[in-house]
Amino acid sequence: MADIKRTLTIAGSDSSGGAGIQADLKTFAEYGTYGLSALTAIATMDPDNNWSHGVTTIDIPVIEAQLKTIFASDEKIAAMKTGMLPNVEIITVVAKAIKDNQLENIVIDPVMVCKGEDEVLNPENATALRDILTPLATVVTPNLFEAGVLSGLGKLTTLEDMKKAAVKIHELGAKNVVIKGGKAFTSDKATDLFYDGSTFTVLETDKLIPAYNHGAGCTFAAAITAGLAQGLSVEEAIMKAKDFVTEAIRSGFKYNQYIGSVYHSGYRLSKQETI
Repeated sequence: MADIKRTLTIAGSDSSGGAGIQADLKTFAEYGTYGLSALTAIATMDPDNNWSHGVTTIDIPVIEAQLKTIFASDEKIAAMKTGMLPNVEIITVVAKAIKDNQLENIVIDPVMVCKGEDEVLNPENATALRDILTPLATVVTPNLFEAGVLSGLGKLTTLEDMKKAAVKIHELGAKNVVIKGGKAFTSDKATDLFYDGSTFTVLETDKLIPAYNHGAGCTFAAAITAGLAQGLSVEEAIMKAKDFVTEAIRSGFKYNQYIGSVYHSGYRLSKQETI
């Protein structure tokens, strides 16, 4: 067997399988890496109550025990990502693990549980993501809402807004910033922005209709992680991840009347090749 790269996700569970730790592990496998995981929360959605979300947080000792198991491995983690980290204490534990184990290729997906489009449910959590984890990131992958919070600029509505936010987030210490604009703008393109501290690169694909995109953000960040583990440069990993998630959306399906999920094998099946 060839050298199998180990990839780590520290994230929440999505029982529907489209997002969260399930999306991460599926993506890691599609890239041919060996995925490890530490569960931070269990997210549920209640179809009997307007599809409302619930989050059950995993106790700190259980998270620490998972991390102890992971880092008992003989081989170093080649790349890692974070997802849902539901409180400041967990964010602090994760940051300590990154530092203590001298991890490299760190992808921070700054998931923010929010209500509506302009209110963070836990402001302290957003502050910790900004001040504790973002400075450790090789790549940070906020969506428009999260980028607005991290940058302090609020709602982002144009590409120029995205560029200003990317600069401010880079100044926090992240080496590279990818803002996921997706289908939010009014054009016929799905637009993301990559900033490496000196150059802006706009990533565009045609919008897909219907857009079965539940889990797209998690999948995109996981694909970057796996690409870095496989030795791709940051730019190469991001470009491939964009293609990977586009095909996952294109191959997506209606999960139920509320959501449509990405299909994580879409890229491989469309190319008829392994990654």
